Amino acid sequence: MRILLIFAALLVAAPAVAQETGTLKARFVYGGSAFKPDAVNVNKDVEFCGKHNLVNERLLVNPENDGLKNVVLYVYTGRGGSKLPDQPASDKVFELANDKCRFEPRLVSLQVGDTLKITNPDPVGHNANLNFFANAAQNITIPPGGEKLVKIEKAEPAVIPVDCNIHPWMKAHLVVLDHPFAAISDDNGVLEIKGLPAGEKLVFRLYHEAADSAIREVQVEGKAESLRRNLWEIEIKAGENDLGTVTIPAAALKP
Repeated sequence: MRILLIFAALLVAAPAVAQETGTLKARFVYGGSAFKPDAVNVNKDVEFCGKHNLVNERLLVNPENDGLKNVVLYVYTGRGGSKLPDQPASDKVFELANDKCRFEPRLVSLQVGDTLKITNPDPVGHNANLNFFANAAQNITIPPGGEKLVKIEKAEPAVIPVDCNIHPWMKAHLVVLDHPFAAISDDNGVLEIKGLPAGEKLVFRLYHEAADSAIREVQVEGKAESLRRNLWEIEIKAGENDLGTVTIPAAALKP
C-alpha cells in the first residue's frame, strides 16, 4: 500500500510534458509580370502630401525577386477551422503611424489584450476610421504630433480595414485574433509563424488585400494546391516546416 501511495504521489508531482511545436515558413511570389504601382492622385493637403511620391500600395511586388509583400497567413479558428488550446491574452503595443500621408505599416497583426497606438508624425491632421465588427468601431481624429491608444478586447471574424477620411488614398488593415499564430510577408515575400502545435493538420487562412474574391489555388514549389474559401490545411511537424516558394496567380490579385 505504501509503495502504491508513493507511486501515486510521484505521478501527481510529475511535470506535464510540453507539446512539441513547429515553425511554418514560406516565401510568397507573384505569378505574373513585374509592374510599377500607379501614382496616387493627391488632392488633399497637396503642399505636404504631394511631395512624397505616393503610390497605390494595394499590390506590391519586389521587381528583383517577384516577392509578394503583405500576404497574411494565420491559423483560422472559425467555422470549419482548427481548434486551439486557450491562449493567454497578450499585452503588447503596436504602432500604426499616419506617416507622410500614408499608413505605416500597411498591415498590423494584433492579439486580444494588445494595444494599437495610432500616431501622427505629420504636420497635417489625419484620422483613422477603424471598421471593427466585434470591438467598438471608432473614427479617431489625430492632430499633428498626436496619438491615440486603442485596447483590443475581442477577436475579429475577418481582416479589418482602416481608412483616413481626410485623405481617401490612405488604407491599412488589422488582423485581430485570440491567438498569436499569424504572420505578414515582408518585402521579399517571406513570412514565418513560430510555436505552432505540432503533430496535426492546422487550417490556415490566406489573405491578401488585392484578392477581391477567394484565392482558390496556389502553386507550392510548382505543384498546384487547392484552397477552399481561402482556407488551407497544412500538416505541422515538430521543428521547421518550410513550404518553399508559394506562387499566387496574377489573376487572383487586382492592383
